[in-house]
Amino acid sequence: MLTLSLQFVLAHFIGDFLLQPNKWVTDKKQHKIKSNYLYLHILLHFLLLVATTGFNKHYLIGILFISISHYVIDCIKLYVENKKNEKACFFIDQLLHLAVIAFVINQYQPCRIKFEWLLETKTLALATALIFTSYVTAIILKIVLAKWNPDSGTEEKITNDETNNAGKYIGILERLFVFFFVISNFWQGIGFLLAAKSIFRFGDLKEKKDVRLTEYILIGTLLSFGMGILSAMIYKSLVE
Repeated sequence: MLTLSLQFVLAHFIGDFLLQPNKWVTDKKQHKIKSNYLYLHILLHFLLLVATTGFNKHYLIGILFISISHYVIDCIKLYVENKKNEKACFFIDQLLHLAVIAFVINQYQPCRIKFEWLLETKTLALATALIFTSYVTAIILKIVLAKWNPDSGTEEKITNDETNNAGKYIGILERLFVFFFVISNFWQGIGFLLAAKSIFRFGDLKEKKDVRLTEYILIGTLLSFGMGILSAMIYKSLVE
């Protein structure tokens, strides 16, 4: 099953990303169903699927089903997509393609998925730790660091709007990296991550020469890393 999955997914990645020039994408958006590149794109997917499966006739019906469904999904996307929903359409499009591939694979090599593992202690502990490390900690840090925040009132609101809460998501990502570094015993990774963040922040601190901002960033970074490490250590103690 794994081999067949890799064959189909590899063909999809090559056809949708590696061998699809921007020229094709632009032409499809402009001419939609009348675009010649749309049909060339589907033909390429078909040939890639045939090649990655070793020209095995046993999978021909499945390959045809994937290719036709790929055409239908792409056509729907071309007529539904606009500037506002472009990102959503991209991810939905890819999920649908992969879902079709999974369906076809299951027809050839049926697999019963066991959902009991979702209620196991390790799974519940991991889910709790990840949610705490990412979003719960973000709120805790925001409250704790409020008195050190150099921005206030309107200035803070403008900053958040301009960055689309980028700082919040950077903090979430860094804590998740720290969490997985700790549970995989790759403590060196925390040092590399801290050094990288320090390098990127050094320019901002040097230009502004603001002691309050420096203190705010240092305290926030140390607390963020500390919470990530603490969460990982508690998770390890629970599952081990």
